[in-house]
Amino acid sequence: MRLVALKALLIFGSIFFLGACSASFEEVVVETTEAVETELVQETKEVNESNKDIEYRLPFGVEKQEETENNIILKNGSRTYILFYNQYEDRNSKVVYESTLEQNEEWDVKEVFEKDGEFGYLLVKILDEDKEVYQIVAGVGGVKLTTESNSLKSDAVTMMEIANSVQVK
Repeated sequence: MRLVALKALLIFGSIFFLGACSASFEEVVVETTEAVETELVQETKEVNESNKDIEYRLPFGVEKQEETENNIILKNGSRTYILFYNQYEDRNSKVVYESTLEQNEEWDVKEVFEKDGEFGYLLVKILDEDKEVYQIVAGVGGVKLTTESNSLKSDAVTMMEIANSVQVK
């Protein structure tokens, strides 16, 4: 009986400890927002991909899968990103951001960033709170990337790195 009680106490303590160690959504959002803003203000890295309208940089592991007018489907392992661009909107434009807001008015996170007249943003919608699945949109001016993810911070930073690198030809 004493052994059973001790095991139960140990299990309860472990669950409590693990629960206390996991970051809340708000804490993850703060970390993610800071990391995305840092990525936006960094000097853009050398481009390594292009099409008839734009040049851009794909980080290691991200590959172009398919291309249509104004959209590029990117893959990183099992993760899919949709890169949308409007080559007629410059880096300070809010048109793509505002149209994205209109498509879904209930974003859980709406963060905007400005750097030397450039306009960047991060939008997050919780799709499944229990499984920590999010819709993430990150963009700069007339460029945005969208994905569904359970890795909010790492995917948001990767997306901003790509969006920030896009240059219209």
